[in-house]
Amino acid sequence: MQFKKLVVADYELIVNLWTKAGLPFRPLGRDSKKAISAEMSANPDFYLGAFEGEDLVAVVILSSDGRKGWINRLAVDPDYRHRGVAKAMIRESEKILRKTGVRMFCALIDDDNAASKRLFTECGYDEHHDIIYFSKRDDDQI
Repeated sequence: MQFKKLVVADYELIVNLWTKAGLPFRPLGRDSKKAISAEMSANPDFYLGAFEGEDLVAVVILSSDGRKGWINRLAVDPDYRHRGVAKAMIRESEKILRKTGVRMFCALIDDDNAASKRLFTECGYDEHHDIIYFSKRDDDQI
C-alpha cells in the first residue's frame, strides 16, 4: 500500500470510493468537483489516498483550525477492510497534521457508527460524552 496526495484528477476515484464505502455524497455542494478542487488548492496536503497499485483503496480528508486537526470522511474500500488500512490512514493523517504544528487530533463520528468508534478507540482516541455538536447550514448540500 502506498500513500499519495490526491489531486483534482483523482476526483472520480474519490467519489467512486465514497459510494462503494457507503459514505454520503453531496455532489451539488461540498462534494462537487468545484468545491473539492478549491479545498485541494487551499490545502494540497489534506487529501490523502491509499493505493494498491492503481486502485484507490482508502481516502481521508483532513482539516485544521490551527489548534485541532480533524480526520474527516475516512473511507476504506469494503474489499480492503479489516486489513489495517484505516489505522494506517489515521497514523499517516496524524503525521501530516503534526507537520502543520497540530498536536490534538479529532474525528466526528455518528453515534450509531460502532465500527468507526471502535477504530478510533483502538487508535488511542477518547470518546467524549460531554460534547454536543451543533451545526447551521446555509444549504443541505454543504
